[in-house]
Amino acid sequence: MSIAEIKQAVASLSPEELAEVSAFIAQREAEAWDRQIDADFAAGGRLRDVVEEVRSDIRTGHLRDLP
Repeated sequence: MSIAEIKQAVASLSPEELAEVSAFIAQREAEAWDRQIDADFAAGGRLRDVVEEVRSDIRTGHLRDLP
C-alpha cells in the first residue's frame, strides 16, 4: 500500500476510527523511542560513555542531590 493510499484511507475514517489509528501510531512511536533509548544507553550504545561519566562523577562526589 502506498502512502497516498494510506492518506486517502485515513481521510475516509470516522472520528472514532481516526482516534483509534492515532492511538495505534502513538503507541508504535513510543515503543520505537523506548527501544532507541535502551539501545543508546546499553553497553556499546552511543550514549553509554555519558552514563559512565555521570556514574564516575557521582562516585567521586562531583554530583550531589539538589537541595
